[in-house]
Amino acid sequence: MARFPGIKAVVCDADDTLWDNEPLFREAERRWAGVLSDFGTLEELSRELYATEDKNMDDLGYGAKAYMISILETTVRVTGGKVTGEQTGRILATLGDILHNPATPLPGVRETLAKLKESGGLTMILLTKGDLLDQLKKVERSGLGEYFDRVKVTAWKGEKEFLGLCRETGVSPSEMVSVGNSFKSDIAPMLSIGGWGIHVPSKVLWEHERMEEFGHPRLRKVEQFAEILDYLG
Repeated sequence: MARFPGIKAVVCDADDTLWDNEPLFREAERRWAGVLSDFGTLEELSRELYATEDKNMDDLGYGAKAYMISILETTVRVTGGKVTGEQTGRILATLGDILHNPATPLPGVRETLAKLKESGGLTMILLTKGDLLDQLKKVERSGLGEYFDRVKVTAWKGEKEFLGLCRETGVSPSEMVSVGNSFKSDIAPMLSIGGWGIHVPSKVLWEHERMEEFGHPRLRKVEQFAEILDYLG
């Protein structure tokens, strides 16, 4: 397969690209709905949670702590303030698993990053959005930090953030590729500024990350992370 021409920097997403993340949130949501089963079905409660997250996005951004606040706010609202201390304790216990995500690398991730790092000539960047401490701890637990020249945590991920990386590294958009599972956050912004994208869809995608996908001459779609080597190196 034809390799992308002139690539000097590879920007990798973290959550659900290098390790599983969203499945932990969905499991916590399922267990939360179980605690509140007297107040609605999983579908109904999830819909209420989505509305809360959407309302809080500008103030809280993304990440485990923002999710926890939205869960508790939604709990108070849907129960009319009748949630008990025992129920609150059970809910908090389910959310603890999210904060301790082991960040185990997905199949082929470590080997692929090692090959890209060893190939030389590529600036390796990890760009992830969310809570700073939470994201850095996941990078540490994953053991993947050694493969990146830069690790950057942002509140948002869009054209502004990718252009900022271009300025910081001295690499033009046409020399940069973004690899990630979210078309909305990882792919579309990079394509719009003139860069390249490799979309690695995840099995589970957060509702806030959904958007209509489109084809593009500077875009490739792969099923496994290791397949990005077909276009890089």
